[in-house]
Amino acid sequence: MKKLVIATLVLTGCAADGGSSINRPYTEAGVVLGAASGALLGAAAYGTHNSRAVLIGAIGGGLAGGAVGAYMDSQRKDLEKNLAKEIQLHQARVDELPNKVLRVTMTGDTSFNTNSTEIKPGFHSTLDKIADVVVRYAKTTLTVAGHTDDVGSAQYNQGLSERRARGVAQYLESKRVNEARLSIVGKGESMPIASNATEGGRAENRRVEIYVQPVVEGT
Repeated sequence: MKKLVIATLVLTGCAADGGSSINRPYTEAGVVLGAASGALLGAAAYGTHNSRAVLIGAIGGGLAGGAVGAYMDSQRKDLEKNLAKEIQLHQARVDELPNKVLRVTMTGDTSFNTNSTEIKPGFHSTLDKIADVVVRYAKTTLTVAGHTDDVGSAQYNQGLSERRARGVAQYLESKRVNEARLSIVGKGESMPIASNATEGGRAENRRVEIYVQPVVEGT
């Protein structure tokens, strides 16, 4: 399977195995993701046929290089518009990172409980708002990266993070995001963004990051 390079939109929280009833196997995609911290994440394909040829066919061709900036700027503004309530309540924020990477961050306590993969009902509306935007901006790939706090063993948390990432991917697919655009990765407790010594910090670490990148012609 050919290599893809993914840019990022980050969604903090963790997800259930709900959404689509399809339990897709992991297929190695050779995807390398540049996180905001500069760390590299390896990802696996969400579906079984996520080659570049299938992806290009699914989205009807990539973007011309000169169109990428305006395309991603417009997408960022629409995300900010859709998530205005969450941003106002400090439950989410939208950041632009280098290379036109977009990052949406949500607090963990709005989406998942400790040791749970069940999407809270209040999280559905936020995912719906994100899906509304990324469906309209279809010339992008999305990689869902799951993270946990450090409660429990590292092995258990690794599996938990994968199930949460899969749950978000399945939910997005149920909202008409083409599965050819989706990849998933679980990072367990290995990449905390806050101290695990407090409940507030653990809530921040229980998150899912959705990495979004424009698909550019010829790359």
